[in-house]
Amino acid sequence: MQFIDLATQQKRVRGQIEAGFKRILDHGQYILGPEIKEIEYQLAAYVNMPYAVSVASGTDALLMPLMVEKTGPGDAVFTSTFTFIATAEVIALTGATPVFVDIDPETFNIDPHGLEEAIVRVRGENKLTPRGIIPVDMFGQPADYKAIDAIADKYGLFVLEDAAQSFGASQDGRKAGALARVAGTSFFPAKPLGCYGDGGMIFTSSKEIQEQLLSIRVHGQGVDKYTNVRVGINGRMDSLQAAVLLAKMAIFPGEIEMRQEVAARYDRLLEGSVTVPKVRRGNISAWAQYSVLHPRRDAVIKKLRDAGIPTAVYYPIPLHLQEAFAALGCRRGDFPVAEKIAGEIFSLPMHPYLEAQAQEKIAAAVQAG
Repeated sequence: MQFIDLATQQKRVRGQIEAGFKRILDHGQYILGPEIKEIEYQLAAYVNMPYAVSVASGTDALLMPLMVEKTGPGDAVFTSTFTFIATAEVIALTGATPVFVDIDPETFNIDPHGLEEAIVRVRGENKLTPRGIIPVDMFGQPADYKAIDAIADKYGLFVLEDAAQSFGASQDGRKAGALARVAGTSFFPAKPLGCYGDGGMIFTSSKEIQEQLLSIRVHGQGVDKYTNVRVGINGRMDSLQAAVLLAKMAIFPGEIEMRQEVAARYDRLLEGSVTVPKVRRGNISAWAQYSVLHPRRDAVIKKLRDAGIPTAVYYPIPLHLQEAFAALGCRRGDFPVAEKIAGEIFSLPMHPYLEAQAQEKIAAAVQAG
């Protein structure tokens, strides 16, 4: 049994991928070829944002908007402590300070009440200048942007949507990637829309921001790559990855619907055995992961492993307890919800091609644990 079944998906689109690769081999534009503009156009239209800028990774998709905002030493950027390190890493890479916030126990997304408390505390300490917020759409479910936007407006902060796990999701009819003025997503192979390497996309409603991102993406170029008007990075996506994404986008909307069916079946099979994920009203999750809670997680995982069923733990150590951020002075107990969740959470196989029979086997193993 596969945790994520990329092989079945590849069978559906392999012909289109190979044809795309052949076109690239024929035209020879391996970096920023015509496939790049095409995937940017398609994904901007899908998300319903005016501009999309393809980049080399999901990490670059978060770093580059911070560079546009000129975050740096003395700035505070607020984010969830329960996420992959890249979210906070990019803040630190700009020289700014990540300020962690606890999470909602049901959605695992940043807690708006805790967010405002953290902003008020930092303002009161008068050591850092609050600049922005990076909410994370955890496991594919959008964060509470209505509450977050109200807080951002109140304190004059920018919002950068971390949609690395939520491409294909929506909130109140708006697609993930369009829930803030700027959003970044990832195309790591395991994501709902994944390429066959690293890749990412930045969405924005601002022409000015788009133009700056295009410059930063190629070493801060001006009229050409040998005229540099700012410090940038090498953040370009290659044409081969764009070709993979173009092939996969043809089946992606249907796969999102299939993910809903798989998640709903899990909900029915697992209710009462574990705490199943809760999707808030107005949200449609992309179901990047199907993550459940159990106070005896290790015992349940062992039963699953004995039955040949793979699992994963996202995330065993909240960011405030990571050695990389030890200098921030956080201690165990600072964010009790995230710490409790980290001790009980685990993810089950999740992909559009997961059959009912396999899910029944998974549920039986969970119940035996």
